[in-house]
Formats: sequence, structure tokens, C-alpha cells
Amino acid sequence: MSSTLKLSQRETAFNHEVVTRFELYNSLFQTLPFYQVKDTGILLPFFSSHCEKGTINQQSPKEIIESFFKKYVPGIDHQEQINRLFRFIQYIERQVVLFDAIEDSSFSKIGRADDSGSLQSLLQQAAISDEARKNISEKLKDFSLRLVLTAHPTQFYPGSVLGIMTDLIEALKTNDINSIDGLLQQLGKTPFFNKTSPTPVDEAVSLVWFLENIFYHAISGIQSKLEEEFDIDLAAKHQILELGFWPGGDRDGNPNVTTETTKEVAKFLRQIVFRCYYRDFRVLKRRITFRGFDDTLTKLENILYENAFNPSDDQADLQADILDKLQSVRQILISDHDSLFVDVVENLIRKVKLFGCYFATLDIRQDSRVLRKVFNYATEKPGIQENITDGYDGLDEAGKIESITFKDFDFKCPDDADSEIKDTLNTIRLMKQIQHSNGEKACQRFIISNCQQASDILQLIDLFLWSGWNADNLSVDFMPLFETVNDLTVAGEVMEKLYTHPFYKEHLAKRGNRQSIMLGFSDSTKDGGYLMANWSIYKAKVELTAIARKHEIDLAFFDGRGGPPARGGGKTHRFYASMGDEIANEHIQLTIQGQTVSSQYGSVETARFNMEQLINAGIVSELYPSKNDVLDKKNKALISEMAEASYKLFMDLRQHELFVEYLEKFSPLKLLSRINISSRPTKRNGNSKLKLEDLRAISFVTSWSQLKQNIPGFYGVGTALKKMKDEGHWAEIKLLYQTSGFFKTMLDNCMMSMSKSDFRVTAYLHDDKKFGAFWQMLKNEYDLTKAMMNELTGSDTLMPEYPVERRSIALRERVVLPLVIIQHYALQCLNSDNCEEGLTEIYDKLVIRTVYGIVNAGRNLA
Repeated sequence: MSSTLKLSQRETAFNHEVVTRFELYNSLFQTLPFYQVKDTGILLPFFSSHCEKGTINQQSPKEIIESFFKKYVPGIDHQEQINRLFRFIQYIERQVVLFDAIEDSSFSKIGRADDSGSLQSLLQQAAISDEARKNISEKLKDFSLRLVLTAHPTQFYPGSVLGIMTDLIEALKTNDINSIDGLLQQLGKTPFFNKTSPTPVDEAVSLVWFLENIFYHAISGIQSKLEEEFDIDLAAKHQILELGFWPGGDRDGNPNVTTETTKEVAKFLRQIVFRCYYRDFRVLKRRITFRGFDDTLTKLENILYENAFNPSDDQADLQADILDKLQSVRQILISDHDSLFVDVVENLIRKVKLFGCYFATLDIRQDSRVLRKVFNYATEKPGIQENITDGYDGLDEAGKIESITFKDFDFKCPDDADSEIKDTLNTIRLMKQIQHSNGEKACQRFIISNCQQASDILQLIDLFLWSGWNADNLSVDFMPLFETVNDLTVAGEVMEKLYTHPFYKEHLAKRGNRQSIMLGFSDSTKDGGYLMANWSIYKAKVELTAIARKHEIDLAFFDGRGGPPARGGGKTHRFYASMGDEIANEHIQLTIQGQTVSSQYGSVETARFNMEQLINAGIVSELYPSKNDVLDKKNKALISEMAEASYKLFMDLRQHELFVEYLEKFSPLKLLSRINISSRPTKRNGNSKLKLEDLRAISFVTSWSQLKQNIPGFYGVGTALKKMKDEGHWAEIKLLYQTSGFFKTMLDNCMMSMSKSDFRVTAYLHDDKKFGAFWQMLKNEYDLTKAMMNELTGSDTLMPEYPVERRSIALRERVVLPLVIIQHYALQCLNSDNCEEGLTEIYDKLVIRTVYGIVNAGRNLA
């Protein structure tokens, strides 16, 4: 069957299962009365159509809104017009949920264009021969996949809405019209946003919903399939599937995360996993009703129930005890009861092995600048001071490394210390307590963001040795995070110093000679643009892999690339499948955040599919590496030249005198701090004037996406491609796109980002006296990039190989276009010289309310 025919079938299925059903249920949805405004749903199609026509004609948002009310609802005052806009927002943000639910319910029928990358295809390869099965089994002994949930607010649905979505998806699978109608009514009356900003604990609770309802089932299901099909040593400590968790542990730039927060989240994770076990145990108990089990089952039930519903403050790691009891039950079933219901027991054993008493590893993250401050503070204290060289802070890097002594000292931070200092030192102590109560894996990773030198890690180790830990039992992995273009350039040098440092070398040996290195994408994009970010990370990975192999280190890259394409996301499994043998790929670790959580892991079915694709990508790239995935010197030189050209253009843009002002004036940037979807401030140094370097990457990318310009996802790419063509390298670039998985994935994700851009929305700025030329500069690069992409792919449209995904994006953009117009209407009113006093707050609220729906609609996968 040809790929063209497959795509055609997928498009037909998409039209039938998604487009037609959305139109059907949307018409039902629009008849629901919200807040006694019964004609809102009737008016909405007219409003949507009016916005479309106005956008096509490049009218300003103000012209579109005012002409709509003049034509369709004449005679109402301005206040009532504003009320109607709020009602439209209320409907549209729920339409997005409906569209999400319909797409998810149709997942198995629509399938994916790249189904070949699933676990099923791995099983088919194993079926070819015993040798193939053996090879895959061997690779699985070393391979691991770790998904780390973060609280970065690139998507927002409260737990109550997620619950409705789950039920709605199930009802839609069978087209249960009565249930669907009731759920849509429930959806209409359920709040979509918080009146106050969530605390880090609130964020943890929200994401734990996915652990409890999705990952608990999906991961154990995949593990069961792997055990069934491949030769996996069930007694081995190596874990193929792992979960990580950042809410409550990630304090980088978030003053709301405290030691008490971390403690509370660790306890909550423990309690919820025990609740999951207890639910499974109730099923087990209903089946095992034979003699000889009463005492063991009673003890098990007491352990699980008490830890699930009456957790004590004095907790201990009970994983081994629970497993012993379950194994005892299993053995009796096998020996005395013909293995009846042994599969039920094995299912729970599998889950306890996977999730222990911790559910997901709680990572601790802090900025190196804070950690340096804490170190300097501690070195002034008696007992520590004697072990530090005078004038340490003024020494160069080599002097600092030579001076660090790694001597134990039990220093307790005084209560009057600075809050950051106190939090850091108390959290280091808390990590030991969490390991005792929940198990070592519960909290064993400390990530140093903005890591710039080897001493950043060695100084942190000293802080641990001064806070109740000792060198022989330092069960912690220290993980540098390199994210800016400059930090990525020096990453190899930093790691070489660590691998050759006597103390660190000994510490790594105790940790199985395994080193994890995190590479951030968002800040790289903000720092150097899309192409340079991708290329800097690629080069750093090649160099870091070579150094690790030289020192016989088992290297795991932890990629901060789990959001939209401009933040490193997109077709993530294709990215991993394209790693050549120059890059360590035995372990896949990546953050998943925002809309990626709900779009790729929002149901057990989609979560299994996407995790299986990542497993397939890692195994296949190791077993059957393509020679095209190793870039030769000539191709590296071409990409490097493109990255430099893109970087120069992006830096010129960043340094433009209107850059920050444009973003502040025409996007919701200034108001993001008032959108109650995150505990994290939108920028560092919160009380100071906005500077680009202080602006968080997430706020930076979100602001451009709200503008429908997505600059971080494409700016400079068109210029770089044109340079290649002008210099006579076009044939080589086309060949590279056709043969290199890395290069193709990078440009395909860029096209996905561009597909969510619409410069017609801001076309009214073309004639703006101050910003007109700046807007045109952005538009010119978009047009150039689109033209070069079309020429490269031989198509007249973006994403030519993904027609279903392209259609999905187009439909989503159509649904939220009225939100975009309302947002820019409010911004236009706020920016006008004659904005009426008293209306500023109302316009601010209009902007804020539109952000939710626009963000939620921008699903990563779509």
C-alpha cells in the first residue's frame, strides 16, 4: 500500500471522525444557555465568520469587532458589547475542549502517519528471527525512557475539566448522545480558571492527576508487553520506564517553592501511589478467596490502606516489604492453586516495582548563581571557614577546583539566614529524609541550571557534605543544565574537568559511572534563535558523547524539549530516531509540559502510543543506525553556516530598539503575570524594568504565539536557506533534507510552528508610524521562510507530508481566531491615546481571558 494511499485514508477518516462530528456536537453545544445569555451560541457562528472575513480583508481587530456589533447587534451600548465578548470567550474555550475530546476519541480510527515507529513494529522486527529478538532484548537491558512532568504553563486545564474531558472522550467513542449532552452541560458550568494563582502544591496536584489516571496504567501496560515479548531480567535493578516530577522541586527563579513545598509534594506523591495500589489490591482480594492467604492479605491491606488514607509523619520505604508479601502470594498461587489469578498479582507486583513508594522521582533544580551565593555564605561559618582557602571567591576556576576539600561538616542553617540560602541548605537535608521515607529514587537528582563551570557542581557537593550527607553514602546524581548558546559551547570542557577530578570520578563510580546532562532548548532559542539552538545542542551532544566514551561514562542526555516546536518539541520521536552513533542515545529523558501533557499523554491510549514511539526510536537508532544520520564534515559545515546566518539575523532582531517594546505593546506579555495558571513569575528580578535577559523563555515564546507570529520557531531560517541557494548549495541542501533525519526533523518542526502563525491578524500594524517597518521586517522573514520551505519540499503548502496534522492545526486556528481578534481588539483599545478611564481594567481582563483558550488550542501534536 503506498504512502499516498495511506495519507488519503487518514484524511478521509479525519474528515469523518473529527470534522463531521465536531460540526455535529458543536451545533448541540451552541444551543446550551450559559448565564442566561441565550443568544450567545446562536450569534457565535456569525461572529466567527465575521472575524474570518475581516482577517482575510486585513481589517484591524477594532474594525472587525465594531462592524460586527453594528451589523448583528445594533443598539447595545459599549458595556453590553464587552459582556457579549466575554460570553463568546466562554463558549470558544469550551469548543477547544470539545475538539480535543473528539480528536482523542478518534485516535485509534485515525491512526498516525508514522505508526511504523510504534512498539508493534518492534515486535514485528523481533518476529523475523531469534537473533533479532535477542538483539532487541540486549538493547533493552541498557535502554531507559524517562518522562519528566514539569509545571511550565503552556497549557491549562483544571483537574475538574480534565475529568470531564476523560468522560467525554469515552462517551464520544460510542457516540453516546445523552452522556455527551450532559457532559457538555457540565462543561458549560465548570470554571476554567483560578481566581488566584496556583501554589506549587496546586500545580503538583494538577499534574498528579495524569500520574494516577494515565501513566500508572500506560507504563505498566507497556512494561507488561515488553516482559511478555522480550527476554527481560525481572530481578535486575535496571528500569526501562521511569517518571520524573518537577512541581514542588523546581525552585529555579520561583520563590514560591520552599522546603516545606518539596516535603508536602513528596508526601502527596507517596500517598497517591498507595491509593493506586489499594484500588488494585481490592480487585486482587475479590479474586483470591482461597484458604491460606488470610494473614498475608490482611497485612498487605493494612499497609496499603493506612499509607493511602492515614499516612503518618514517620514514614519508611515499604517497597521491599510489599513485594515480599506479594511474591509470597504469587508463589502459593503457582504451587497450590494452578496459577489461578496469578496474573492479577503479577500486575500489582509490576506496578510496585515501577513506582515504589514515590510514584515519580522528584527532581530538585536551582540556579547556579543562587548556589554560589549559598556556598559563599557557608564558607564564612566557623568549622567550614578553616577548610576554605582565603580569598576563595577571587580565585580563577582552576584555583577554586584545587581548593575544594570535600570534608564532612554538620552545619545547620540558622533561621535568620536569607530565604534562598535557608531553602537550599534545608532542602539538601530534606532530600535525605525523602529518600529514607519514599526510597532512594524518590529524590536523587539535583539539577544545576545556568551551569557554567565545573566548580558549580563541586561546590554543590560540598554543600551536601556540610548538610548531613557523607561521601560514602552520597546517593545523589548531580546534573548540569547547559542552555544558553555560550554554555553549550563550554559544556565539553566543564565535563572533562569533572570526569578527571579525583573526588567526582570516585563519586561517579559509586553511581554506576552514569552521568546525566540536561540540555535546555527554550533558553537556547531565546538566546540564539531556532537554527542556532538546534545546532548548538547537536554539536554539544556530539562533543559530550565523545568525552564520556573516552572516560567510559554511561551518558544520559536529559532534553528540555517537551513543549511546542519553538521550545524544542514537535515530532519528538523523529528527533530521537535521527540520532547517529556520534550521539549517546541509550537513555531518552525529556520534559513533557503544558499542552504536550494533554495532547500526547491525555489518555492511556495516546500515552502508550507516544511512549512506545520513543522506545522504538531509541532501540532502532541503536540497532540499525542510518549512515545518513551521521553528518559528514561537508554537511556539518553547511548547517553551521546556516546557523550562523540565522543567528546573526536573530541577534540583530533582539538588539532592535523596538524589540521588547513591540512585544510588550502588542502581546499579552505584561499581563501574563496576572494569568493564574502558574506559581512561577513571568520574569526574574520581578520588581525591575523588563529586560530581555530577565524574561523567562516560556513567557517569551507564549507572547509570540499569542501574536500569531511564532518568531522563536522560524526567524532566520528563511535567510539561512536563501544564503545556501545564493551560494550554489541548494542541491546539497535538498539532498540533506531528503536524507538526514536530524535536518529534516528540524525543518519539519519549523514548518509546524509556522503553520500556527497568521500575520493577517496584525496586518493593521503595517501602517503604524512607529512599528510599521518593524512589523514588515518580521513579515518579510516569514514570507521568505515559507517560500524557501515550499521550494525545498516541492510543495505549495507547509507540512506537505502531514496533511491530517495540517488540517487539525487549521481547524484549531479557525476555532480560536475570534479569541485572537478579541485579544488584539482589547490591546488596540489599551494602546489608543483616547482609552476611556475606567475601561483599562476591563480590557486587561479581556486579554487575560483570551490567553487560556489560545494556549490550550495550540496542541503540540496538532
